[in-house]
Amino acid sequence: MARAIFEYTKTILEKVSFDKNIFKRELAKANKLLLPHERYELKLWFKSFCKKNPQLADLEFILA
Repeated sequence: MARAIFEYTKTILEKVSFDKNIFKRELAKANKLLLPHERYELKLWFKSFCKKNPQLADLEFILA
């Protein structure tokens, strides 16, 4: 079940990546919702995702 939430979170983040403010809000929600090991995985995914979407790279502080 928890894995499904993690995958759903990534899907949502991908879909809202067109708007930096929405992405920031969803990223903050995910950071609160996910388990510690999932947050670590999300951070790794985020770094990879930012290579394709560099305009979002300055939001990494949310996952710190």
